[in-house]
Amino acid sequence: MIRRHHPLLVALAGLCLAVPAVGGTFRGSIRMPGVASTPAPAMNAYPGRAGAMPGVRGPAHGRVIDAVVYVVRIPAAAESTLAKAPHPRPRLAQKGEAFVPRVVPVSAGTTVDFPNLDPIYHNVFSLSPTQRFDLGKYPRGQSKAVVFNRSGLVKVYCDIHSGMEAFVLVLPNRAFAQPRPDGAFELPELPPGRYELRVWHPDLSEIARVVDLPEGGDARVELSF
Repeated sequence: MIRRHHPLLVALAGLCLAVPAVGGTFRGSIRMPGVASTPAPAMNAYPGRAGAMPGVRGPAHGRVIDAVVYVVRIPAAAESTLAKAPHPRPRLAQKGEAFVPRVVPVSAGTTVDFPNLDPIYHNVFSLSPTQRFDLGKYPRGQSKAVVFNRSGLVKVYCDIHSGMEAFVLVLPNRAFAQPRPDGAFELPELPPGRYELRVWHPDLSEIARVVDLPEGGDARVELSF
């Protein structure tokens, strides 16, 4: 005898099978090898003129907040979901004769603003193969922008002040985060699965770790340079 199932029951069963697995987030902390160091005062390239600011020191090196934790590859559906979330437009300002912040992570296709907040002229340029550009010289109050379309590392400089350096890390997806001053970090929510995590830092060697994200829960990851 052939059993016939009610159409409503069949439809409900199909919906149950279509429900996606509940994911979670990667949480953890990063431990640095030692105390961050601050470079000596930068050389005044234009003494007695408005081309430089006296007593300026470069940014500290080895700070945990300059690290970037990111996932190498995520499902296309997860990236689509992350892309729909509102994101403030990133900026890399020129302030105190330095680039602030020192490190800016972005996903490919992101526009980054470069405002000049100093009472002197600055220039923003990069010779990196990932993204070559030169915004020229411009004064306080002006801002220019660059669209970063290719994944990779972009080193940014000022041709007026040789001590100024910053890094734009262009990533293939939006599953990344920078740690807080205490080293704690939290990545965006992802579906369960096995992922490759990496930690990049401008002053240290990169860390790679394969981690499983369980269904319906978070994964704790402790990382150390």
